[in-house]
Amino acid sequence: MKYKISTAALIYVTFVTVSHAQSSVTLYGLIDAGITYVRGGDENAWQMRSGAVNGSRWGLRGSEDLGGGLKAIFTLENGFSITNGSASQSGRMFGRQAFVGVASDRYGALTLGRQYDSVVDYLAPLSITGTQFGGTTAAHPFDNDNLNNSIRFNNTVKYASIDYAGLRFGATYSFSNSTEFANNRAYSFGASYVWSGFTVAAGYLQLNNDITSTVFSNNGPSSSASGAQTGEWTFLAGRQRTFGGGLSYVYGPLTAGLVYTQTNLSDALGGGVSSGASGTSAGIAFRANSARFQNFEGNVRYALTPAITLAAAYTYTRSDFGGGVAPIFNTVSAQADYVVSKRTDVYLQGNYQHVSRNFGNVPAYLNGLPATSNTTPEKQGAVTIGMRHRF
Repeated sequence: MKYKISTAALIYVTFVTVSHAQSSVTLYGLIDAGITYVRGGDENAWQMRSGAVNGSRWGLRGSEDLGGGLKAIFTLENGFSITNGSASQSGRMFGRQAFVGVASDRYGALTLGRQYDSVVDYLAPLSITGTQFGGTTAAHPFDNDNLNNSIRFNNTVKYASIDYAGLRFGATYSFSNSTEFANNRAYSFGASYVWSGFTVAAGYLQLNNDITSTVFSNNGPSSSASGAQTGEWTFLAGRQRTFGGGLSYVYGPLTAGLVYTQTNLSDALGGGVSSGASGTSAGIAFRANSARFQNFEGNVRYALTPAITLAAAYTYTRSDFGGGVAPIFNTVSAQADYVVSKRTDVYLQGNYQHVSRNFGNVPAYLNGLPATSNTTPEKQGAVTIGMRHRF
């Protein structure tokens, strides 16, 4: 009798072990909280902030072995504010990411849901805003190239390749889910290649919208609409094309990089930069049917010790809002990061932006900061001391 019980127990334990080996679910997250001193124009303020560098989030990630080198995968990721507990990304439960799909050891992954575009996947990691050494506040003006994920796309089919000796590539298509097929849709593609300390990457993103339609009204994409963008937008324009490329090099403790991006907007007259992206209650209006941003970024970081990393970046941004309004933005970011443990670090970060050739009174505005009541400061600076914990 004892032998039979022991055998049954052994079979049960073996079965459970195999089951767990074939499928898994992981709970993970990051919490970023800090105190920021902001000065813009003739005003200054102290603020507690969530996600000054990396947005606070928690998520579930899982996979199931399907055999033959295939597995089912999913990710559900929530963004939130640590300062008040509210959900980010227009109050969505899983606003950062929500997708399911299949992955192959030989051919890559195909996923469906709310996801990042290819510019974010391949080019952003070479920019300081796409890393833990600059992040949100270090984004290019208005996050005009979306390297900081200001927009995530609904109804998205994404393909991501495996690593072919350093080469990775992928593409996305985001459905409008409307009878107006070409309205409120998006698509992107990109690639990166790593070789002998060098990384090169490039990406392209296009958004198509009819700003006169009911799906994409003069207030931007409606949160009740079903398209690729809902409730989140940077520019009100009929078409947005963003492309760019970058190069980085790692030499021992030193990493240096260069990134160029350009965003071209058409069918823009009557539109502009959203209030959320421009830091002004009324937003910023375009003066012609087209607008453009060009960003030239240089960045560097150095691991002073295994625990201390120093990082800095400078971005020169040329813009054209039409009607003779073509301000130039100079944006600087610097950070010192100290690793306390494997999961916890503290940082001190400074950011500064100056707007010149500013005949249209376009305000300086560091990404993610609340606007000052002075709507047209030509300079804005911020210093943040913060802490991040990962789990």
